[in-house]
Amino acid sequence: MEIIYALRENPSFFLIVTGLFSLLIGSFLNAAIYRIPIMLQQSWREECEELFGGETEQSTPKEKFNLMVPRSQCPSCGHMITAVENIPVLSYLFLGGKCSSCKNKISIQYPALEILTTLISVFVAWKFGFGWQTLAALVFTWILILLSMIDAKTMLLPDNLTLPLMWLGIAVNYHGLFVDLQSSVLGAMFGYLSLWSLFHLFKLITGKDGMGYGDFKILAAIGAWGGWQILPFTIFIASTLGAIIGITLIVIKRNKENQPIPFGPWLALAGFIGFIWKDEIIAIMGQYFGLI
Repeated sequence: MEIIYALRENPSFFLIVTGLFSLLIGSFLNAAIYRIPIMLQQSWREECEELFGGETEQSTPKEKFNLMVPRSQCPSCGHMITAVENIPVLSYLFLGGKCSSCKNKISIQYPALEILTTLISVFVAWKFGFGWQTLAALVFTWILILLSMIDAKTMLLPDNLTLPLMWLGIAVNYHGLFVDLQSSVLGAMFGYLSLWSLFHLFKLITGKDGMGYGDFKILAAIGAWGGWQILPFTIFIASTLGAIIGITLIVIKRNKENQPIPFGPWLALAGFIGFIWKDEIIAIMGQYFGLI
């Protein structure tokens, strides 16, 4: 096909197409960040109702709610967002960052995430070039962004995202797309067991939960995609960033000492860095620390 040939032979065209498509993905991620936690809550309520043998006073409404329906609407006035009002970035600028109906401000998260997704996606496409590696790496990147935002907002890392991401990492590495299959499987195993062990050790010493089980699963997914070799770097960088942010929030009095902070975004960021610069990181760790 001519379009495939043009994408392969013209790197600039390939990056432009990737950027435009990623804008749409960023818009979809914004919707998913809002909808997935609600979908989870509804599912949990339905399971509770079924467990207790019938509907409760707070039974879940039966209206269909998923990633596609109902249509997006203004959280303030309920105005249904039209197609023209849903163009990534441009609609936000055209509307002046306000709802066309009630004039309440639209969160800056929407255009910011669309732009961030586009920039990271174009970088990934530039890094790997035209081919299956870019397609797979983009899926990995988009799901990490989605998980990071959901965790930051709700302290949740849904199993229906972390577990498929882990299995997909093993699948794409079946023929060694990024790492060999053995490194991928060991990465998933050690990723989960390392944080699981730290969790239980911390709980044994302090009697408190230091993290959630979702953190184990996202690290397992990162290990499945990038191999076990990037796990020491990922854990160290994520722990350092999490500690810095936590201490900073306490110092500026925006967080209480015992108030938990999400760890998933830092695992995702460190894991993404480790995945992209795996060879360089492994070389440095082997040279200076003898870990690999």
